[in-house]
Amino acid sequence: MLKPLNRKIALFLWCLAAIYLFFAFRLPSYAYVPVDSNASPIILGILLLLLSTILFFGKGHSENHRMNISKADLLKLLGVFLLIIFYTSFLESLGFLIVSIFFIFSCSYLLGYRKHVINAFTAVLVPLTFYLLFTSVLQIRLPQGIMPF
Repeated sequence: MLKPLNRKIALFLWCLAAIYLFFAFRLPSYAYVPVDSNASPIILGILLLLLSTILFFGKGHSENHRMNISKADLLKLLGVFLLIIFYTSFLESLGFLIVSIFFIFSCSYLLGYRKHVINAFTAVLVPLTFYLLFTSVLQIRLPQGIMPF
């Protein structure tokens, strides 16, 4: 029954989704809000349950089919993982803009994008747009870190 790797992964994800939903339904409710704080965790948990069920019943590869991942790809995955750790570690102290610019530029470079001018333009423009949108339009404060604004 659990021969293909897809089914093993799907079963693990289904259990993870069930635990996630258990805790999502335990989040406190707040009065006078149109959408409560537990809405998106519940939607994400249900989506994970649905997708893991589709993965379980979907057609998978046989066990004889081995996945070959090159060392270069593994190093890229490790690099992205370390960049994510760096991002979450320094978000509060350095601020959203600085850390996001560094993350987008570094991650794009690590994954092979070599047009540095376009990469730098995108790495600056996207976080700046999100920062202005959140702080000005939505009135949501993002970590400013060492930035004076």
